[in-house]
Amino acid sequence: MRTAVVKHTLNIIGLVAVVLGIVGIFLPLLPTTPFLLLASACFARGSVRLHRWLLTNKLFGTYLSDFEQGKGIPLRGKIMAVGLLWVSLGYSFYRLGSIPLTLLLIAIGVAVSTYLIAFVPTRSSSD
Repeated sequence: MRTAVVKHTLNIIGLVAVVLGIVGIFLPLLPTTPFLLLASACFARGSVRLHRWLLTNKLFGTYLSDFEQGKGIPLRGKIMAVGLLWVSLGYSFYRLGSIPLTLLLIAIGVAVSTYLIAFVPTRSSSD
């Protein structure tokens, strides 16, 4: 019983993350990649069928499956991700007006940027 509830919860979270990821394709301040990675992680534990659907999706399946297999992401993707991260954080700094929250966002931005640049492999465009 508990396992079924956990799987259903993971699938619901995954579906919400997919919707937010798709909305993020059109809204520049809403990040797509983290939501799709969250969805993939949820589906991997909640539904083999949904996980397979996500990894075979024409739009973003290749990026997710390459990431899960440790192949990394293309350099262009890294540049876009880090660039859009800092643009959206910059807008947030401007709108917040709170020094503690701004410092927290800077710390998060530095951590995410460091992870993407230093720890996620860069896939060559010929792969």
